[in-house]
Amino acid sequence: MRIISLSSGSKGNAYVVEQDGVAILIDCGIGSRTLKRRLSDVMANPPESFEAVLLTHSHADHVCGLMPFASHNPDVPIYANEMTAETVVHDCGVPGEVFACFENGQTFNVGPFEVSSFSIPHDTSDPVGFLVKAWPSGGMEMPLTYFHCTDVGAPLDSVGLKLAEADVATLESNHDPVLLKTSGRFPALIQRISGPRGHLSNEQACELVARFASPRLKTLALAHLSQDCNAPHIAQGAMCETLARMGRDDVSLKILSQNEPVAIL
Repeated sequence: MRIISLSSGSKGNAYVVEQDGVAILIDCGIGSRTLKRRLSDVMANPPESFEAVLLTHSHADHVCGLMPFASHNPDVPIYANEMTAETVVHDCGVPGEVFACFENGQTFNVGPFEVSSFSIPHDTSDPVGFLVKAWPSGGMEMPLTYFHCTDVGAPLDSVGLKLAEADVATLESNHDPVLLKTSGRFPALIQRISGPRGHLSNEQACELVARFASPRLKTLALAHLSQDCNAPHIAQGAMCETLARMGRDDVSLKILSQNEPVAIL
């Protein structure tokens, strides 16, 4: 399995998961040209087409590239739960017929991938995270499991139990609480970001990993870092300290960017 972050943050979110030449896109918050350029920057053989798009939720930084994508790829299904699909159809004008709707918790197959969604707390209509499984070539019996969870407001046990299944994980580490409070933002926005349906702080991301990461976890990517209220070295330092306390020097830690692609796996 190959996993690429093309963009992670308020400027747009898009991730590619590829197995045996079949690729899916998780969220589509960047334009087609940027998508193609960043794919070519990190993949010697970037996919010419996608098997499907999976949507976590309907915020613009996750779906603003969907309309041109759907126009150029009308046969590629977009998987979303019903509330997310209805919102995207209404807000973005994406044709309803391109959606394949799932129920949260349902497991479905997309090419070589087994996908299941799980509910997360965020301030939009029915947001989800994903577990994506693929069986490696060569006859290995155990699948590789990828946990994808960004834009999540609280380190709930229900989210952590999904993280416990992961070999590879992308987890939000959005803000440093001190930087957020001193950012000069309106109090209502600060409350929204730090609230239970906002975004995970570095400390909350560390809490989830400390409590729920299993010995299976070998690669961890920190996602959706705020440009104004966080910094890569702060998020990385906090998580490195957590992993060190856990005795987990076997975990490869990646910091994702809004401005350039990053190979997670």
